[in-house]
Amino acid sequence: MTETPQRPLRVLAAMSGGVDSAVAAARAAEAGHDVTGVHLALSANPQSFRTGARGCCTIEDSRDARRAADVIGIPFYVWDLAERFREDVVEDFVAEYEAGRTPNPCLRCNEKIKFAALLDKALALGFDAVCTGHYATVVLNDDGTRELHRASDMAKDQSYVLGVLDEKQLAHAMFPLGDTLTTKDEIRAEAERRGLAVAKKPDSHDICFIADGDTQGFLANRLGRAEGDIVDEAGAKLGTHEGAYGFTIGQRKGLRIGHPAPDGKPRYVLDISPVDNTVTVGPAEALDVDALTAIKPRWCGAPPAGPGTYTAQLRAHGGETEVTAELVDGAELRVSFGEPVRGVAPGQAIVLYDGTRVVGSATIATTRRATASV
Repeated sequence: MTETPQRPLRVLAAMSGGVDSAVAAARAAEAGHDVTGVHLALSANPQSFRTGARGCCTIEDSRDARRAADVIGIPFYVWDLAERFREDVVEDFVAEYEAGRTPNPCLRCNEKIKFAALLDKALALGFDAVCTGHYATVVLNDDGTRELHRASDMAKDQSYVLGVLDEKQLAHAMFPLGDTLTTKDEIRAEAERRGLAVAKKPDSHDICFIADGDTQGFLANRLGRAEGDIVDEAGAKLGTHEGAYGFTIGQRKGLRIGHPAPDGKPRYVLDISPVDNTVTVGPAEALDVDALTAIKPRWCGAPPAGPGTYTAQLRAHGGETEVTAELVDGAELRVSFGEPVRGVAPGQAIVLYDGTRVVGSATIATTRRATASV
């Protein structure tokens, strides 16, 4: 059954400055909970973060969150978590790209900031739960255990980026938007009815700590430019690049290869080798993988026992695919796909589902090609 608390809770509402978190806080307050709003200051220099309401870390966002809290009628604070964010999210992001992997900073932020640093501080201050504007659902079972499920509206489901939450964290998580079948337009209309000025504010996109959206430029400033070779599957040099960290598996644009492939078809990034600073490109079919291993598993409940059949999601906005997965020695998840999937990159998260229930997540370490092209 969906959790329906029997008593009012002391709730800390994380308010990003966007419409979803504002409506979530308003719904929690309307439900009778004792709600306090908090905006997370995640940059020591907020002016360096993106403006124009495209992120969730700007001075404008902080002001929007405060105004929303005033309208709702709840106390509001700004908490400085900039140093923790820099260490756990930004530096992790840079290190992952430097190692040739493709991280998901939003997932890491949920794990390390919103449901670790924030939740720990909230519990220490006597709050019962942290409320966010994520679209997902927490279900309370008859035996007292909790499960994380997809949102009622699959079009807005955000359970993928919450797959890092364990059962203890789920016990203190509240997602007021997750179990209502409403479109984003209806959420905006609700915000307008409530008098919230963020009703028409654009959704955040991209990576909040990259001010201009130029990931490659951001990484170049942090890691320096390092010229290397772009090669084909046979090792023949096709061109050069200014840093292997600037590429992701499956990338097609921006390769700057001087001459076309013999068959005239587009080429894609197949492999990134930080050791020799080489980027390997090839045909689209060489991106197909039929198995992978993943590490650092986190379970939304008890770990699975033995091999099982699940569906898996590999990207925040990707679809589901059928897999067989088994946890080996409690540390490595081995996954086989029913049908080959394309463009899976080490560093990405794989999230397993049993129906709508989130089983858990892990970080992709290696993949196995579905073809023997190399």
